Amino acid sequence: MSKSRQTKIDKVTAMLRRPAGATLEALCKATGWQPHSARAALSTLRKKGAEIERRPSETRGGPSSYHLVAGQEAR
Repeated sequence: MSKSRQTKIDKVTAMLRRPAGATLEALCKATGWQPHSARAALSTLRKKGAEIERRPSETRGGPSSYHLVAGQEAR
């Protein structure tokens, strides 16, 4: 019986699907990646066809969040 493991990019995609999305800091914490690696993963998802929105924080100076646009999937 083989168990499928969730990859880090699967984890990132799941976080981006949440209603609140995910901040860069949250992506880094969940994956163990440095910020430049998390941004590269977002870029790679975009190149594969995912539409990712960056939304500014509702509080001044707060972190932006990233969201996977509904109905979009990376191929």
